[in-house]
Amino acid sequence: MSGKPCIICVAITGSVPKKSDNPAVPITVAEQIESTQEAFEAGASIAHCHVRLDDGTPSSDPERFERLLEGLHKHCPGMIVQFSTGGRSGSGRERGGMLPLKPDMASLTVGSNNFPTRVYENSPDLVDWLSSEMLKYDIKPEIEAFDLSHIVQAARMQRDGRLKGPLYIQFVMGVKNAMPADERIFDFYVETVQRMAPDAQWCAAGIGPNQIVLNEWAASRGGHLRTGLEDNVRLDKSTLAPSNAALVRRAVEVCEKYDRPVAGWQEARQILGLRPAA
Repeated sequence: MSGKPCIICVAITGSVPKKSDNPAVPITVAEQIESTQEAFEAGASIAHCHVRLDDGTPSSDPERFERLLEGLHKHCPGMIVQFSTGGRSGSGRERGGMLPLKPDMASLTVGSNNFPTRVYENSPDLVDWLSSEMLKYDIKPEIEAFDLSHIVQAARMQRDGRLKGPLYIQFVMGVKNAMPADERIFDFYVETVQRMAPDAQWCAAGIGPNQIVLNEWAASRGGHLRTGLEDNVRLDKSTLAPSNAALVRRAVEVCEKYDRPVAGWQEARQILGLRPAA
């Protein structure tokens, strides 16, 4: 797969990491904008975005998402903005309350699974509502596959019109009580996507020390990469990552290792079939 452009997504803060885990974790909207700008300049073309209250509590507050979106459009022109609809930030339809802001993309998990201490619940009714909102506002879903069944369900939803193709599917591996970072399973995921949704693009995200492992597997097999402080706060066992940009630069090195040119925002938008930048 050498020569195929590689999209780098930076997951800038998430819902879990705290400044006590790593002081570089951006919490406020202003901190997130600054951190994302550095990551954008380092090579990321997608920003995966959560918002927090000032005390670090995860939130689905549309007003905070709006301020973040405005700041990213100003300071990272052209960058693809992807909002999270994840379950740690709210419940039910509250999780999609920011979708009328029309980000370029939004995360969508099409089934439930276990997390470290809770069930990540995605009922069929909620999944159908979120997907319909994304169709309504011309938002491309990023299918977050925590389980093989999520890939199968996403392909089914594309066939019956609940999702607009081509799909963008992200394998998430290394979450405790969910799918481990297993290379044979990873390769079966790739094979399943190629068989069930042959026009899809795919990406991979590894949690904690699995981040660099999944970066390597994805780059070597023609996929796209996700990095960032949401998933991993360290460069290695003894070194905290000084910034999101540092993790992006490491992902760029992985791309170079496998002769994968890093896609700029214009090329990334073309690969993903997105509308022109705002």
